[in-house]
Order: sequence, then structure tokens, then C-alpha cells
Amino acid sequence: MLSITSAIALLSNQTQGVLGVAAMGHTDNLTLRSMSLIAPSKSPMSPGLFMTLGILSNILALFILAKAYNRLRRRSKATFLLFASSLVTTDFLGHVIPGAMVLHLYQNSPTHTDTICLFLGGSMVFFGLCPLFLGCAMAAERCLGVTRPLFHARLVSTARTKIAVVLIWMAALVVALLPIAKLGEYTYQYPSTWCFIKVLGNTSGSDVAFMLLFSSLGLASLTVSLVCNTVSGISLVLARLRKRKCHHRAAKSHDIEMVVQLVGITVTSCICWSPLLIFGMMSVTHSFSHSTENSKHYEALMKVGVHLATCNQILDPWVYILLRRAVLRKIYRLTTGRMDMRGSTFRRWEISSFLSSEKTAVNRI
Repeated sequence: MLSITSAIALLSNQTQGVLGVAAMGHTDNLTLRSMSLIAPSKSPMSPGLFMTLGILSNILALFILAKAYNRLRRRSKATFLLFASSLVTTDFLGHVIPGAMVLHLYQNSPTHTDTICLFLGGSMVFFGLCPLFLGCAMAAERCLGVTRPLFHARLVSTARTKIAVVLIWMAALVVALLPIAKLGEYTYQYPSTWCFIKVLGNTSGSDVAFMLLFSSLGLASLTVSLVCNTVSGISLVLARLRKRKCHHRAAKSHDIEMVVQLVGITVTSCICWSPLLIFGMMSVTHSFSHSTENSKHYEALMKVGVHLATCNQILDPWVYILLRRAVLRKIYRLTTGRMDMRGSTFRRWEISSFLSSEKTAVNRI
């Protein structure tokens, strides 16, 4: 009787053990499946497609901007076009340089050298901050042009705009090179095909300071852009509602297209960059205080943030391309069925923009 009881108990224990192993195996399979949805593929197909699409988009935008700048070199929109050209050029280089290195790491096993990681991580920081800084400068310039047009005409010039662009690039470069001065560190990120600021693992105080600096500068640029675009938009609406004289109203009409494009660029930047900036701060502060606890969760957040930030360099040129008067005019014709533009808002935009630009050019001469 005792032997039967023992046999039953032994069989029960073995059954529970088998069920436990099966349950653990099922759980592991679910975990692996969920992680496979998050983890990037080892194939270079996806980054290659993103890189190609971004390069073609930026080349098209540069072609359009170059034609517009040559046509409007002496008009008030030249400064905006110069900033926009610098933004698109930066996005273009931000696809070519880091993208080529990422494709190289996908096709070859990473050597884990400090030089490669420093260059790739610095490139991502540099080409991440530059568009945000340039978008902020564009929004501030347009806000000044809308709210203080006379002061804008005296202060802003093509030469000063070029100096501002160079200073913005230099500021972003200084931040990107801070790890050389031992402030922060770049490390390979999973699956060892790209480098970025160290936010996971055994982070130090300098890593936290570097990530907080990067995120704070990015979020501050987005905030300033939002505030300036809001002020510009409200000023334009109030100018319309006051029913000023025709030539005053025309001068304001010339700014509508640029403000609309800036709003599109700012909204796109906020959607694409805010997750990475916020997730980066969350990850580095959590890693510094809790070491490796729950690191997979923050690793997944960082991958999502980087993918969204990459999309920004693809969407920026399309925002400018699609929000031009020529495109909006065609959309207006298709949606309304009106082929005659006389009396329409777009026709007034064309006339008022030309008069306003010529008047500004004469005043400067």
C-alpha cells in the first residue's frame, strides 16, 4: 500500500514537472515571439529602403528649393529658402553618412572599435540636433518677420543667415563631440548595428548628464518652434480679421505659405523626435538608479524612438514639397473643379506675394 501511494505521488510529481516545463516552454515561446516583433531584422533590406527613400526625397526637395532660391534671390522669402535648403541638405547627409555605416555593420560583423562607434554615435547626435536647431531658427525668423517686419528687414540678411546656419552646425558638432572630453559615452545598441548615447547598462553620471543635455536641447528647440509658430499664426489671423488696407494685408499673405510649411515641419518633428528624447531620458535615469532591472522594456522603447526619429528625415522634405502654393493650388482645382483662379485665395496669394517681395527688394536696395 505504501509502495502504491509512493508510486502515485511520484507519478503526480513527474506530471506536474512535465506540465511546468511545458508551461515554461509556452511562456518562452510567447516571449520570443513578442521580442521578435520588436527586435530589428538582421537583414539590411529595411535600412536600405529607408536610406534610399530618404535620399530620393531630399534630392527632390533640394532641386525644388534651388529653383525657388534662384528665382527669389532678392525677395523676402530668400532667407526662409536658405534655411530650408540647409535643413534638407542636413537631412540628406544624415541619411547618407550614418546610413552607409549602418548598412556596413549589417553586412559585416561589427568590430566593436571605439573609433567606429564614436563616429556613428556622433553622427546620429549631430544629424539629430541640426534639424531641430534649424527648425527653431526658421520659426524664430518667420515670427520676427510676421510680428516685426521693419526690424526683420533691417536685421535679417542672406549673409547673416549663412552665419547663423554655420553657428548651428558648429553648436551641434560641439555637443556630438562631448564624449571625446569624457562627458558621456557612445555604445553599440542592439543588435550591434548602430551606436548611440549610452542609456542602458552600467551608466555613469556623465552618461546621464550627456543624455539629459541632448534631450533638453531637442525638447527646448521643439518648444521654441511651437511657440514662435503659434505667435506667427495668431498674428496672421488677427491681421486678416482687422481688415487692414490692401497692401498691408498683402504683405501678410506672403507669409502664409512659409508659416504653414513651418507648422508642418514642427508638427512632424514633434511626432518623430519627442519619443526618442523622452524615452532616452527615461532609460538613462532608470538605468542609473536601477541598473539592469527591466532593461528589455527600455531597450524596446529606444528602438521605437530611433525608428520614429529616422522617419523625420524622410518626412521633412515632403512637408515642404506638398505644402507649396503650386501643389495646394492643384489640390484646390481638383477638389473644387474650378479651373479659373481669379478671385480665389490662391490667386490673391500669388499677386500679393509678388508685390510684397518686390517692395521688400526695393527697400533693401
